[in-house]
Amino acid sequence: MPEERLKGWNHLPDIPLKVSPLFVWPIRPLDVLKWVWSSWFLITERLIIVGISIACYLWLKPSLEDTGTFEFGWIAQIYVQNFLLTLLIAGSLHLWFYTYSAQGKELKYDPRPLMVNGRQFTLGGQVRDNMFWTLGTGVIIWTVYEAFLFWALANGYMSLITFEAHPIWFVAIFFLIPVWESFYFYIIHRVIHIPFLYKHVHYLHHRNINVGPWSGMSQHPIEQMIFLGSVFVHLIIGAHPLHIIFHLQYYFLTAITTHTGFQGLLVNDKNRLALGTFHHQMHHRYFECNYGSLEIPWDKWFGSFHDGTVEANEKMQERRKRIMGK
Repeated sequence: MPEERLKGWNHLPDIPLKVSPLFVWPIRPLDVLKWVWSSWFLITERLIIVGISIACYLWLKPSLEDTGTFEFGWIAQIYVQNFLLTLLIAGSLHLWFYTYSAQGKELKYDPRPLMVNGRQFTLGGQVRDNMFWTLGTGVIIWTVYEAFLFWALANGYMSLITFEAHPIWFVAIFFLIPVWESFYFYIIHRVIHIPFLYKHVHYLHHRNINVGPWSGMSQHPIEQMIFLGSVFVHLIIGAHPLHIIFHLQYYFLTAITTHTGFQGLLVNDKNRLALGTFHHQMHHRYFECNYGSLEIPWDKWFGSFHDGTVEANEKMQERRKRIMGK
């Protein structure tokens, strides 16, 4: 007898959703290698962003010699690059999935279109509102953090890590940033769901129940500051300018790609690039579940994991009733 499926969704991936095999006992090395390979290699978000980061570092970003003092020129240069990169990535994904509907509803989780009008949005429409917060405040905060860390690195306030001096640690940092993101994001996400912070800060992001590419960084400026604040870990562990560029691009750009509303990008009827996860899509619809990611199973450990099954949905509803009854 076929398994009962959740109602109200256009597309469901393979369920139940599985967390990283790094935290499944007994450890199966082959599964771990497959997970790492599929997360990083061939055509993946992470490897693409590594490539973008290297290109920006080599051809577009100011040198450490230039960033030793705060000057309008090099800070404006960073801002323009970040603005155009955001416009290119989010804009291209929006055109592909929504304006031209290049793959229709194939791999689209929510069957509904994005909201053209809506009084809950600052500028009336969902896309206009999301673009305003992403480009209007998000890119500015991204630029301020990047400029500050470049300045701190240039002036010796944080350790400079070079490939020549520390090749293994230099490479390892790229792989550790997503792991740190999984831990950091879960913690801050639970905090901003505290009623006071949710009402005054996080509510803005959650106006997007049905998400699109511009939804990911459509956040209150306070949330954007907290979210991108993950990069300040480099004040403790050190960094190369390339690490700072990658870290901020990874946080900002994957917030865009994971909120496309689609599981992946279809080319010739094959999913060529994994994008939005059903794990986080459910958080936008159900709210009280899946605060983290699948990289480290914080939700599973703390009882907020929704694996996409009807059984998990029923447990979530029961948990809601208990909370509401207190």
